Amino acid sequence: MAAPVDPSNVEQLRAWDGDQGGFWAARAKRFDEGVARYHGRFLDAAAIDRAAEVLDIGCGSGQTSRDAARRAVDGSVLGVDLSSQMIELARQLAAREELSNVAFEQVDAQVHDFGEQRFDVAVSRHGAMFFGDPLAAFGNIARAVRPGGRLVLLTWQPVERIEWVVAFRTLLTGEPPKPPASGPNPWSLSEPDVVRELLTAAGFSDVQLHGLTEPMYFGRDVDDACDFVTEQHAGLLTALPEEERDRAVAELRADLAEHQTADGVFYDSAAWLVEARR
Repeated sequence: MAAPVDPSNVEQLRAWDGDQGGFWAARAKRFDEGVARYHGRFLDAAAIDRAAEVLDIGCGSGQTSRDAARRAVDGSVLGVDLSSQMIELARQLAAREELSNVAFEQVDAQVHDFGEQRFDVAVSRHGAMFFGDPLAAFGNIARAVRPGGRLVLLTWQPVERIEWVVAFRTLLTGEPPKPPASGPNPWSLSEPDVVRELLTAAGFSDVQLHGLTEPMYFGRDVDDACDFVTEQHAGLLTALPEEERDRAVAELRADLAEHQTADGVFYDSAAWLVEARR
């Protein structure tokens, strides 16, 4: 990675530019399908007009960036991420969809020089929870947003409200999830007071959080969902003795069967739609 990375984000780079990023790139369609019921509401909140200049933070394989580009037909979109594999996939998909107003760069948004007051709106769909120094990161993003511009994030609510996390972690380890008290993790922006204080200190104002609850898709049937979930949580399973691993997978399959619907396997989830002004 040629662009500089803050020392506090080195471990995130190692994960997202390594096996974790590779898995997300290989399963990009499934991850997009998983949060599909949040996606439209999230993009609508961004209020992207035809001439907008948009920054997509932690863009992954670029679905949000590409859909933003379709709205900003006379503007442009820049998607950034630490994962070279997802950035390359995002470029391929944008080229396939003949989108000429979207670009992707592998950079650390915490320290990258985006320029001053360049963007009308900055967005992040579950990509802004992993900064080593969140205050520095959002301060850097704030500098890149024009006065009156907007920040729109989708982040997870506290873990106990996320049915699929609680279910999978408990079934595969025998214990409920215990999120880290601090540091980069999916729950680092799950507490409203923390989010308001952080974004205000970083230079944003009028910070608002709106609670959303939507079912998340995990597969067309039990076999499909089990393949995905066990691959995503392979680290938990490999730590178990073989007999316990077989038991855990059997219990997982039974739980997945209870969540089978005519449209696939779904589990409840809860997210915050975060909106703020520069």
